[in-house]
Amino acid sequence: MTTDLEHQAAKLFTAKDLVYVRQIADEELSGLPDEALEAVNDRTSLFVVANGEGQQLAIVEGRDAAFAAARAYEMQPMSVH
Repeated sequence: MTTDLEHQAAKLFTAKDLVYVRQIADEELSGLPDEALEAVNDRTSLFVVANGEGQQLAIVEGRDAAFAAARAYEMQPMSVH
């Protein structure tokens, strides 16, 4: 039997406008083109904005900027550690 709370939680995590923000891993940096990293001041401050399927939608410098970018596109950002 599925409770109302479980139903609401399932709905939340499958929402189309929900995105996840996480810091980019060092091994992911090696897969990026050099020209994409030329303007980056601090590579440790890069964050990925991804959809629920794990598809990267953006790489943004700064956690606050990643959240702001998601909200600018009317998406609900959630932090992932």
